[in-house]
Amino acid sequence: MLKQQLQFKLSQKLSPQQIQLMKLIQLPTQAFEQRIKQELEENPALEGGKEETENDYDSDLDNTTDDFNEQDSINTDDINVDEYLSDDEIPDYRTQANNYSADDEEKNVPYAAGTSFTQYLIDQLNTYRLSDEERDIAEFLVGSVDDSGYIRRSLSDIMDDLAFTQNIYTSEEKIEYVLKLVHQLDPAGVGARNLQECLSIQLHRKEKTLDAELAINIIDNAFEQFTKKHYDKLIQKFDVSEIQLKDAISEIEHLNPKPGGSYSGNNRIVEHIVPDFAIKIIDGELELTLNGRNAPELHVSREYHNMLKTYKDTNDKSGSQKDAVIFIKQKLDAAKWFIEAIKQRQQTLFITMSAIMHYQKDYFLSGDERNLRPMILKDIADEIHMDVSTVSRVANSKYVDTPYGTKLIKEFFSESMKNDQGEDVSTREIKKILETVIEEEDKRKPLTDETLAAILKDKGYPIARRTVAKYREQLDVPVARLRKKM
Repeated sequence: MLKQQLQFKLSQKLSPQQIQLMKLIQLPTQAFEQRIKQELEENPALEGGKEETENDYDSDLDNTTDDFNEQDSINTDDINVDEYLSDDEIPDYRTQANNYSADDEEKNVPYAAGTSFTQYLIDQLNTYRLSDEERDIAEFLVGSVDDSGYIRRSLSDIMDDLAFTQNIYTSEEKIEYVLKLVHQLDPAGVGARNLQECLSIQLHRKEKTLDAELAINIIDNAFEQFTKKHYDKLIQKFDVSEIQLKDAISEIEHLNPKPGGSYSGNNRIVEHIVPDFAIKIIDGELELTLNGRNAPELHVSREYHNMLKTYKDTNDKSGSQKDAVIFIKQKLDAAKWFIEAIKQRQQTLFITMSAIMHYQKDYFLSGDERNLRPMILKDIADEIHMDVSTVSRVANSKYVDTPYGTKLIKEFFSESMKNDQGEDVSTREIKKILETVIEEEDKRKPLTDETLAAILKDKGYPIARRTVAKYREQLDVPVARLRKKM
């Protein structure tokens, strides 16, 4: 049975310009600079730098463009726009070549090129005398090494892949033999299939001292007891003193659990953080500044404005000139909107960060994280009368330079809970106290979560053991058993 129903629905839709503005607000300083560069390249009616003359140009532009709001009002007569284009002022974008020739200005910081980790390993293979089959297997194994230096696949999977993708039919025994050769490559431990094998490879390469021999024995024959830090069982198993065990463990702690990380990390481009704001303490008061790179000098092209005005004043107009003037008007409108959007972005960023700074005034004056007030996105949104999503865009991607280091703004936000006196305190404050208690504990007898909960309760923060466990995990602190040291 079919039914017809009339339903009224009120919904809010963002215009394309509003969406673009939200995207601009979300961009951090470096990405924002790239966005401006892109807009300057795409819109010839937008120019960077300061204008040489300041007069009633902007108001003239508004009046001129308003006359062209209705495209149908433009008459089409025979006239050539080229008559009022300046031949001696060809825009830069018209003379730039789309290649890497000498007329391109390189503004990016050059990075030194380096050999990839895989190629570094293959270069070492070239020093070994291998059969064709062994070399093919070795290169396949090297290609399977991840950024940490491990081959995290079983020999059977590798054997199947060799058959299906390389047309190499071999046995697991042959692959195991070639893998032993890969284990001889540098850095030591590369090609290991798990942490135990990685540490064992490194230890077997070290000078055979008593400490190293005991360390090898521990890793090869008692790895589970070692990872669980059952030191008493290790002392009993190997019949050694506590000092001897401590020295052997020291040998193990100096090994590299990720042999590939040190090499591959050297070839990655380092991302430098550019603070979007700066907070300084001057005469006991906080002063907020917005990074000047967020306030570029942009203006609408006078040449494009003159084109439009000249067309308006011309009696003879053609159809082709109508299309040209519509194009000019669209570029001028886009340029004006982009300049206005940047101003809105600056204002939004400054207002939002100013509200955060004053909300967390005690922290910014002292640098003590225990002075951070509970603060959620809605607190700031209500204060500046903006949407929560706008505050989120500012907080999630922006950094502020403070007297205590460069901080990600979202780090100042935290939930609240009540202490034993009924006051709202920040969970960041509790985490900081928890972190301090763990740092000061006796590592021979680390504190359990229950004990930590009791200590926090004595300090005025009555929280459950499971909450302590959650905060400890968020701080990336292992359980008590794994914090144990000799």
